[in-house]
Amino acid sequence: MYLIAIAWGYVALMMALAEATSSQGSILGAIVTLLLYGVLPISIVLYLLGTPHRKKARRRQEQLEREAATAESGQADGRDHAPADMLAPVRKEP
Repeated sequence: MYLIAIAWGYVALMMALAEATSSQGSILGAIVTLLLYGVLPISIVLYLLGTPHRKKARRRQEQLEREAATAESGQADGRDHAPADMLAPVRKEP
């Protein structure tokens, strides 16, 4: 995935360099070329290709939060009944 982005960035950089050094080109044209042919498409493609990874990370975070909430509440199975091991301690009368 990153190899294609690096290659496309190289091509866009060479296009911008050719624009800047051309007798009919300009520095402003080179900057616009680099941004519109390089940075913008690469950022869109990397964002779209990173969507499955972000989904997986979000699901993993939600799972960890659910496990933490279950451990905090003392429920081993996540249901809303009173746990069996949470009995009141027996103490002696004063």
